[in-house]
Formats: sequence, C-alpha cells, structure tokens
Amino acid sequence: MSQPPTPGEAPRLSLTWWVRPPARPAPAPVVVTGVFDVLHAGHVRFLTWARARARPLLVGLEADARVQHWKGPGRPLNPLALRAEVMAALRPVDGVFLIDGPPEATAPEDYVTLLAGLGPAALAFTAGDPHTGAKRQGAAALGIEAWEFPTQAGLSTSAVVERLR
Repeated sequence: MSQPPTPGEAPRLSLTWWVRPPARPAPAPVVVTGVFDVLHAGHVRFLTWARARARPLLVGLEADARVQHWKGPGRPLNPLALRAEVMAALRPVDGVFLIDGPPEATAPEDYVTLLAGLGPAALAFTAGDPHTGAKRQGAAALGIEAWEFPTQAGLSTSAVVERLR
C-alpha cells in the first residue's frame, strides 16, 4: 500500500502537458486518468459521455513505467507518446497531460495533489476500474463530483488483446 505524502513533502506524481486546453473562459473541467493503451469503442463511448456534460475534458495518461509495473512486461503495447497523440486527436478531448512518478504512488492523496491545480469539477471513471474506490476518495477530498460510467461489456483493452491472441 502506498503511503500518502506528508505535509511539506514534494508531490510524488508529476503532470506534464502534451496538449494544453485552449485558454478561454470555460466551466471547470472533468478529468479522466488512465492508460488508454489500445483505443477501442468503449474508450470512445466513455470519453464522449464524459464530454457530453458541456465541460472541457482533460485526459491524464499514465507513464509507461507505471503501467508496466502494474500490468506486467509487454504493457503498455503502445508507448506514452503514441497514446498521447491518439488521445489528443479525439474530438471529445480538450487537453492531454502525462502522469509520471513512482509506480507505487497510487493513493488518493497522490492524485489529489496532482489534480488540484487543474480545478476540476468532476473526476470520471468506469465501473469496474480497479481504482474506483481511490478515485471516489480523491473526488471527495477535492470536493468535486465523481462520475461513474457503466462498463461496456466485452470492450476493454484486455479483451481486445485477448481476441488478438
């Protein structure tokens, strides 16, 4: 289990913009974080749903080393730069940022520290996400809404990879 940062301690996660959202007055954004390794219809439906609430959509992509630590060798299938390029090209997405830091930095407090500067109105995620509990806790700590989108049966990166095998 990861330990939360102590007061005054440097943040354990860092955020780097790949595509910064347009600088214009807008409502507070909805934020989504994840791997988005092999883009599929479930991802597109989820991102479209999150953006449909008339808020800018900011997508945070996890760094390759973090993904490999969690999912094992051979993952992600697509390196971060390619995942970011694809994500930035999607119509619902207003901005893309990269998340880096030690793989064990997964506590809600780590993400609260990372996301607070974005001033989000909501954190969106899919049901069944292994980090659902942490994302709900993080949203509560930020004082924002938690938007849960239902899982799309058979539409996951793991399912796509299995079909390819």
